Amino acid sequence: MNMPLLILLTALKITVILVVFLTAIAYTVLMERKVLGFIQLRYGPNRVGPWGLLQPLADLVKLLFKEDFTPPMVNKVLFIMAPMITAITAFLPFAVIPFASQILPDTITVYGQTLDLKAAGLNQGVIADVNVGILYVFAMSSLAVYGAVLGGWASNSKYSLLGGLRLSAQMVSYELALGLSIIGVLMLAGSLSLVKIVEAQKNLWFIFLQPLGFIIFMIAAFAECARTPFDLIECENELVAGYQTEYSSMKWALFMLGEYCHIIVASALATTLFLGGWQGPVLPPIVWFVLKTFVLVFVFIWVRGTYPRFRFDQLMYLGWKVLLPLALLNILVTGVVILFLG
Repeated sequence: MNMPLLILLTALKITVILVVFLTAIAYTVLMERKVLGFIQLRYGPNRVGPWGLLQPLADLVKLLFKEDFTPPMVNKVLFIMAPMITAITAFLPFAVIPFASQILPDTITVYGQTLDLKAAGLNQGVIADVNVGILYVFAMSSLAVYGAVLGGWASNSKYSLLGGLRLSAQMVSYELALGLSIIGVLMLAGSLSLVKIVEAQKNLWFIFLQPLGFIIFMIAAFAECARTPFDLIECENELVAGYQTEYSSMKWALFMLGEYCHIIVASALATTLFLGGWQGPVLPPIVWFVLKTFVLVFVFIWVRGTYPRFRFDQLMYLGWKVLLPLALLNILVTGVVILFLG
């Protein structure tokens, strides 16, 4: 087995997926601006390129050339590290989310050498199929909160600090409900591997067996991504811009990159856990995965253009007194059904 060539193929696979993912994030921003414009009876971006399709590139150029101002009294090391932590940890969960059953043949021949891609795991539609994939996803997404919290604290601004504190309270409240909402799925699949969970939905998607779990997961995902109506961490009528108040240029852009990356990861994870992942008739597996994820991303945008922001006490009440008991009830009912019908 030619190890250097396999390593090169692995790096190439990761690079291609990363480029596609970054492009998807850029056009998710454009999609949001277009959809919100339609909902609010106004034009979205339509000047740069045909139908405004080059707007993400124009935004990137603008952010690269904007003044990068660092306030004089901040903790400079943490102030610079915070947006980098947010962006990097937002990308990492996608390493274990499967987007297709197989994207390459089991073996290929290069310069007369036969490479066993199946043994190396390179033929699969996932970067790394690990048997504790869902734990890895939750571990990485939990680290993302440190970026915003550190950024709020390091900014030496009361508005930024309050935004960071709100985020930490919000994450503690809703990560618990988010984690419990998928226990029923894990019980039905009998595995923590996301690939095995998708394969377990071959005959019936888990959304039909776990409708309550799916609803709880999506509500908690909105809070985890700090999206409307749970965007209390950047509540402009109270906190200016919250944890990102003192940021500008590419540092601010990295925070926004992390936010939209979280939206796509949450949608892809919901697709994997509840909507059968890549499975579906007629169309290629990767097309099914992209379509399902696209629909859920659209729901995130639709809700932003529809619902007003909660008060912070309402947000805490919903997390602790509504979603948490319902998630525990869902686990109890699932266990009873499996015990007597399984």
